[in-house]
Amino acid sequence: MATKKTVFVLFGATGDLARRMVLPAFYTLAIEGLLPEDWVLVGNGRGDVAHEDFRKHVHDVLVEFGPHPDRGPWKEFEQRLYFAGGGFDTDSPGSLLDVIGEARRRVGARAQLVHYLAVPPVTFPELTKALGQHGLAKGARVVYEKPFGTSPKGFRSLNRIVHSVLDESQVYRIDHFLGKEATQNLHVLRFANELFAAMWNRDHIESVQIDVPEDLGVDDRAGFYDATGAVLDMLVTHLFQVAAEVAMEPPETLTAPDLQSARERVIRAFRPLDPAEVVLGQFDGYRKVKGIEPRSTTDTYVAAKLWIDNPRWQGVPFLLRTGKRMAVSEQRVTVVLRTPQGPLKGLPGQANALSFSLAGNGEIALSLLAKKPGIELHLESATVKLPLAELPDAEPLPPYVRLIHDVLLGDRSLFTRPDGLSAAWRTVQPILDNPPRLHKYAQDSMGPAAAKKLAAPHGWLLGQ
Repeated sequence: MATKKTVFVLFGATGDLARRMVLPAFYTLAIEGLLPEDWVLVGNGRGDVAHEDFRKHVHDVLVEFGPHPDRGPWKEFEQRLYFAGGGFDTDSPGSLLDVIGEARRRVGARAQLVHYLAVPPVTFPELTKALGQHGLAKGARVVYEKPFGTSPKGFRSLNRIVHSVLDESQVYRIDHFLGKEATQNLHVLRFANELFAAMWNRDHIESVQIDVPEDLGVDDRAGFYDATGAVLDMLVTHLFQVAAEVAMEPPETLTAPDLQSARERVIRAFRPLDPAEVVLGQFDGYRKVKGIEPRSTTDTYVAAKLWIDNPRWQGVPFLLRTGKRMAVSEQRVTVVLRTPQGPLKGLPGQANALSFSLAGNGEIALSLLAKKPGIELHLESATVKLPLAELPDAEPLPPYVRLIHDVLLGDRSLFTRPDGLSAAWRTVQPILDNPPRLHKYAQDSMGPAAAKKLAAPHGWLLGQ
């Protein structure tokens, strides 16, 4: 449990991200008894909103997105919600300084300040400068949503600004895929079980598929998405970070510095993407979505073959795929084992695989070939599954709940570092400089046909 007295400042408190993710996560922490012993949440925005009106807004958010206020200590919770209007920038702090002063009088002058920037990335530089300008940076923890920069140049500029105001130890760059229970098992299962640790290399692994198709569209955030696209929204963020979780060398410990270093070190071994091994797509009808430019060339789909240039992974393709309006919604990592050479001939490819579902509470599955009971030697493929939530005394937390709790504890293990992000931008630079052709694909499909050759000779495991 986080024990410090805390003032949690939520920038963009009435925006979509706060409504869908941050406020429900914060209330979940209250239900679970995981908030600090004394705390206040200060919402910030441009509007002039009374504390009572903000409390009603949060109540309505929880009714819509859960957990329902009736499920937890709502009466006590709402009294700790404040709102500071008038915006916040280098020219004016609005009412934020006054409201933080009011909050500190309630919980203590030395309360830990946590700033959560649930705002568009374009506002990060100005808000960061304003935190320094108005004396709110010293000793504070600052959470930045992804993407941290929207281009290699933008990343470098933002990183310089952040480090001119904050020490790196104060910075929490969030990637909620790292907060997923099954994502953490990508390294825990391997390091805790010699069976998997021994085979985790190019001699035994044929390929790795990281597949995150989505059946949802972009209607609820068309403006943001049309300025971003699948490469920036998913590939350079979530998919690269998950690939690093799979591919990292064993760290000395699972403490934050060692775990972060192992993850960032392997990202530096990512080979820059070859545009010939990347397929971009846009679903039919995308340009007709309200808020999308009529001639938009934004990618809503990307499939890429990633190579890692180190001894463990040399020659093993990491196949990454994500897209909108696809036939299924999945978040799956599959480690495909090589087909054994030996007395059994004609074995099917990709029959032996270790799979991690990152959706929900997570699931681990092992697919293998076994003899079908009977007189003849007939092999059948079988899969055993372990839903993580069914482990004894399991208490799974949704990723935003876990990550906000880690911020309150001061644990940076599951947050990204600038050296890894710099390497990620370097990896994706070739397709930003020389974008591949944009393919159209039908809604409710598995994307452009051109992506099939990336997974040759066997193909993608999902959607076959």
